[in-house]
Amino acid sequence: MEIPARAGGKSEKSGGGKLKWWQLSLIGVGCTIGTGYFLGSGIGISKTGPSIVISFILAGITAMIVSEQLGKMFIQDPQKGSFRSYTKKAFGRWAGFSSGWVYWFSEMLISGSQLTALSILTRFWFPNIPIWILASIYATLGIIVVLIGTKGFERTENLFAVMKVAAIFMFIILAILVLFGFFGGNRDDFDIPNTANEFFAEGMIGLWSSLIFGFYAFGGIEIMGILSVRLQQKTEVIKSTTVMLIILTSIYIISIILASGLVAYDEFNAEESPFVISLAEYNLAFFPYVFNAGVIIAGFSTMAASLFAVTSMLVTMSEEGDAPKVFSKKSKLKVPPFALALTISVLVISIVVSRIVPDRVYEYITTAAGLMLIYNWFFILISFPKLIKATKFDHVKRFLAMLLILLAVSGTLVDKANRMGFFVSVIFIVLVIVVILFMRKGKKKNKNELPRGI
Repeated sequence: MEIPARAGGKSEKSGGGKLKWWQLSLIGVGCTIGTGYFLGSGIGISKTGPSIVISFILAGITAMIVSEQLGKMFIQDPQKGSFRSYTKKAFGRWAGFSSGWVYWFSEMLISGSQLTALSILTRFWFPNIPIWILASIYATLGIIVVLIGTKGFERTENLFAVMKVAAIFMFIILAILVLFGFFGGNRDDFDIPNTANEFFAEGMIGLWSSLIFGFYAFGGIEIMGILSVRLQQKTEVIKSTTVMLIILTSIYIISIILASGLVAYDEFNAEESPFVISLAEYNLAFFPYVFNAGVIIAGFSTMAASLFAVTSMLVTMSEEGDAPKVFSKKSKLKVPPFALALTISVLVISIVVSRIVPDRVYEYITTAAGLMLIYNWFFILISFPKLIKATKFDHVKRFLAMLLILLAVSGTLVDKANRMGFFVSVIFIVLVIVVILFMRKGKKKNKNELPRGI
């Protein structure tokens, strides 16, 4: 992987940035829109009905606040380690260590969930091929994308971003045409909730449990921080992320409203895209095939972005002493081989898990991955006032975002299916805490063993 500056967290002052702000926005769209939206949103709709729109609005607001505060820290002090470096500066090494490893694990979970989702979707054409074989094929292709390096990754994600947005717009246009009487549709097919009970189909508990799926659809904004060092004008990072999030939130909400209005909420599931389900009854025989291909591209690009991010983060942590030095050891490859080997090993574990428990694994991993991501959003929010002179309005936004994050996390406990993902995330955080305690104990022991006078 081509690291643009020394991974010790030094500012990039060499003028090596090559991205314009709109290019970073496009990469952000490419890295964010994935199966968390195309497939996971169906799970969210099934839990709360039309009110899933509120989950996406609240998640979008939170993502905008988090990205703005991360952007302000970056403008003041550009760091290649992004949020991890700021957390470390704000609270010390333990915070940078835990933030980095929580992010690493969350992105690996995302890669695992994408592998499972891609395999489920591909069985639309090849129903007899086992999930684990399809997952192995996608994992291999994802590693190839990582191996092509930073520049190749950026070009690939730009292309994928255009294809994903095109797929969403195709759905929106077709759904609107259906409502105007095309393809055997009718305006009366669109069900507008007339009462609170219809809008909140499963009550406030349903809305609460669906929040995590709204947040998960915005998972990926963190890579904007990692790639911000490549901007030509560092001060344009907030404009770049804001434009990206406005575009994302708008198309998410419009498409979700159309999908949830065309079909009863209890017809959505984790096996099919809600957008395919919502147009299944109309004379659009080509749509499932074309859209399914678009969803697969979306999922694959998000998985590739996750693999790129975790490998890059692992190298940076290794160079800063928060991971074994072997992971930053260079070779003829564009990616340090041992960092790549660890990434591949975890992908293999994901494939094995998908073979053992294929029925609910996507929902479990999606919940856990979403939780791990927003734990790091919380880190960003608490680091901000330590490093930046925050205004009263900054604090208001910060506390609002933290409250929404806590609601999303606690919402996973009220739903039986989500609860497993919550416990997976807690287990890993406990593991990180145990490692930190051992590190501190070892450091204290080494100090006590030093000869007097040293």
